[in-house]
Amino acid sequence: MAEWMNRADALAALGVRAQTLYAYVSRGRIAMMPDPADPRRSLYLAEDVTALTTRRARGRNVARIAASTISWGEPSIATSISTIRHGTLIYRGHDAVQWARAATLEETAALLWQSDSPIDFPGPDRTVADPWQALAALVPDSAPMLGRNAERLRQDAACVIGHIAASLGAEPGPRPVHLRLAIAWGLDAKQADRIRRTLVLMADHELNASTFATRVAASTGASVAASLLAGLATLSGPRHGGAGAALIALLDEAERIGPEPAVAAWLARGQPIAAFGHPLYPQGDVRAVHLLDGLDVDPLALRLRDAVFEAAGLLPNIDFALAAITRAWRLPKSAPLALFMMGRSIG
Repeated sequence: MAEWMNRADALAALGVRAQTLYAYVSRGRIAMMPDPADPRRSLYLAEDVTALTTRRARGRNVARIAASTISWGEPSIATSISTIRHGTLIYRGHDAVQWARAATLEETAALLWQSDSPIDFPGPDRTVADPWQALAALVPDSAPMLGRNAERLRQDAACVIGHIAASLGAEPGPRPVHLRLAIAWGLDAKQADRIRRTLVLMADHELNASTFATRVAASTGASVAASLLAGLATLSGPRHGGAGAALIALLDEAERIGPEPAVAAWLARGQPIAAFGHPLYPQGDVRAVHLLDGLDVDPLALRLRDAVFEAAGLLPNIDFALAAITRAWRLPKSAPLALFMMGRSIG
């Protein structure tokens, strides 16, 4: 539950004058509400005050910034492309969950890439079995990013992402990539729509580990293909995009010995419980809530969810949703990473 503090405590924590506090509120950096005990006074969200205090204390010390950038494979630095405010994921000013109700991945790419022209992801004539090989094959003949305008880079990105889609099974063609993936997996129209929403909600998530790796590669002038290859390699880790596969392993164990003993065994081994909890969504991952709504979740997954909450107090995150979709529709075990990879390649 959210905690609030009065003005005196907020000013003391921040070490600023009242005018500065009000400026933070007006810019949306600190949430404010009327004090229920006295509507003439205001309360300030403690979480925002703490976050702002930490960022101000960190200052511009390079070592401190680097040390605090990535934690648990997740971000602590917002970007203009996406950010999380009060548990809401925002894509360039749009609530991502609301955006995902109708937008395609192609439309999301146009939004994030600030393109005035429609985006599509044409597939190659010949495909490679996995995205790492597909990108590695493109690198030797790919042009570096330096000295090329934004439109040329968008064209490069669309072409490279088309190769990723093809390597994941999407057939070439003009249709949106979620439909092409749904056909490859034998899904119906309703299931295809959930794949669409999944891809959109995976498109970007602040400066996370894989995005950071991609930006490091891009900062050297490396090609789009080479930069994405760096990001996808990072994404494969079990604390990032590989968490869905780790959860499926936990579900397999729960199927053998029961959810409660399986969770207890994982905790006893000192293993983090993949696909549960998220530091940026203390009240629950809004992406997971949206994707699980109306999904016929496997009863075993529901029992595991309850066992994890009972043992560790953690709520499902997006990786749980990816694994739940995979089990509900009997998709390949590689599907969670494939969906994560396909969506995140946009951001």
